[in-house]
Amino acid sequence: MGKKEKLRERLYSKPKDFKWSELCTLLGHLGYERLEGKGSRVKFYRESPRSLITLHKPHPGEILKEYLIKEVIKKLKGVGDGND
Repeated sequence: MGKKEKLRERLYSKPKDFKWSELCTLLGHLGYERLEGKGSRVKFYRESPRSLITLHKPHPGEILKEYLIKEVIKKLKGVGDGND
């Protein structure tokens, strides 16, 4: 099992300690380009299949909130990245 699969499996288990850096790595492996916005807003864009995920960086720490994890999982499943 490669890094992409391990990170995806970890995300889908909805851990309480999933880090922003892990999410950025996973989305990069899935073909998303990171686009910095103003302040803490970050967009992750992928051309094919077309997908846009807009999030705020967690602060002051690096741990993602539960609702963000659920939002990312929902987006990934919506474009077919749930189990490919």
